[in-house]
Amino acid sequence: MHGPASPGWLLVALCAATGAYCLLRMHSSVEEQRRAAGGEALMGFGMAAMAVPAAVFTPPAWVWPAYAVVFGAAGLRALWAARSGRHHLHHLVGAAAMVYMAVVMAGSPAHAHGHGTSGTPVLTGALLLYFTGYVLLTGVRLIPVVAVADGRAAAGWGDRPELARACRLSMAMGMLAMLLPL
Repeated sequence: MHGPASPGWLLVALCAATGAYCLLRMHSSVEEQRRAAGGEALMGFGMAAMAVPAAVFTPPAWVWPAYAVVFGAAGLRALWAARSGRHHLHHLVGAAAMVYMAVVMAGSPAHAHGHGTSGTPVLTGALLLYFTGYVLLTGVRLIPVVAVADGRAAAGWGDRPELARACRLSMAMGMLAMLLPL
């Protein structure tokens, strides 16, 4: 990311911590939770790597097409999974946003690491609206949530729906921070 290093490092920390928590969620006893957590961990770590300040590291030119391929595959997986649940559509939009940012960064001058002004304003605006709405809706849904599994409180980290929502909320806020300068 271009600009001051402090906000970039805060975004890296937020996304990496979210990715790490999603890895913990992969130990859930619920198969659907494990699958979703894996995709969210990939998204969190991918966002963290993409947010490293440009003054620290400028990746080689091949990184951006690789990002596009990886997150394009994640988007196809989310599209396939959307047959069984609507919530996978959010993963599809997130993967599409990552592909979009990778393509914009690949097309920016000298493959600069960060966000330039070469994005499509309409697409950037649509993604900003989507993630802003998602952040607001998810924030409201976090007030208060009771975790119940089979009639008793869930004990495992991976089975706590309020923490899963907070994880998704963190990534959506990170996505907004990455899309704003685009």
